[in-house]
Amino acid sequence: MTDLWRWRQTFLLVGLVVLGLSVRVQAAAVTVQTLDPAGKPLAGAVVAIEVGGVAKVAVSGTRAEIRQRQRSFEPGLLVVQTGASVDFPNLDTVRHHVYSFSPAKTFELKLYNGRPSAPVVFDRAGVVALGCNIHDQMIGTVVVVDTPLFGRTDAAGRVVLDVPAGEHRLRTWHGRMREGTDLQAQRLVVGAAEALSVVVQLPVVAAP
Repeated sequence: MTDLWRWRQTFLLVGLVVLGLSVRVQAAAVTVQTLDPAGKPLAGAVVAIEVGGVAKVAVSGTRAEIRQRQRSFEPGLLVVQTGASVDFPNLDTVRHHVYSFSPAKTFELKLYNGRPSAPVVFDRAGVVALGCNIHDQMIGTVVVVDTPLFGRTDAAGRVVLDVPAGEHRLRTWHGRMREGTDLQAQRLVVGAAEALSVVVQLPVVAAP
């Protein structure tokens, strides 16, 4: 009976290893390049790939931070998965009043110094514009996505993500898109272990 149990355990472990290798083999490197309407690379674009079967909500305890330093938000753009908590520590000697009226997240941190007692939970996907009621020049953005597969494009407008085979949804966004514009969405089909390149042209306005 003991030998039979050991054999079953060994068989199960081997099966899990084979399954894990199979999943890895089926993943593909997907290169996404973002361009402006004139065909020039867009650096700093947000790229996210929603994959069926992958949790939309971040693991419990996932946290990020946007600092306020020298009367500006650092970083000015933060990308998080839905459900992530974000702290807003004030490192300045003056008080700030952080807020957002965006549909994806409406909140208000009234005049404060230091670190608020609780972080802000971003529980809905979308683009959240940040401001300060005291300092109009303070502008920031939190982009919330329903996937752990996300990144930002480099100077060449490219980002590479490892994506499992299947049919997914590709979402893209850039800070020069008109205010109130949500992430763009399109269908993405990835073959097993096949490298894929995708070019996305975003409707951005001219740089100031």
